[in-house]
Amino acid sequence: MSEKFTVEIISPSRLILKADSSEVTIPAYEGQMGILKDHVPLITFLRPGLILIKSEDEKIFFVEDGTVEFNNNVLLILTSTAKTLNELNKVEIDEMIRRSNELLENDKVTDKEKYLLHYKIRTLQEINI
Repeated sequence: MSEKFTVEIISPSRLILKADSSEVTIPAYEGQMGILKDHVPLITFLRPGLILIKSEDEKIFFVEDGTVEFNNNVLLILTSTAKTLNELNKVEIDEMIRRSNELLENDKVTDKEKYLLHYKIRTLQEINI
């Protein structure tokens, strides 16, 4: 019996990915969350970070936000920000880090926004090495 399940990443404008996977790691608000076949049903929100999809080859996506639902061995990720690491270049990453740091200096930024900006900056710095 197969140990795989279906993963779909969908943006408002298109289907980004539909594949079978043996394991997916997502950056949830609760922390890094690993999903395997027959995981309990769940609904959660994404924070900035990397989605790792293990299948024949490993796929990695950077996301800033989104929602996740897992039910009946289908993992549905809804986000408008998913980009493969190949889609990001050093100039774009540096600019996103710069803009995020500027936002952190704003007195009107809420604690929730600071939390998300810190994760975004940390993830982008890891990618940018």
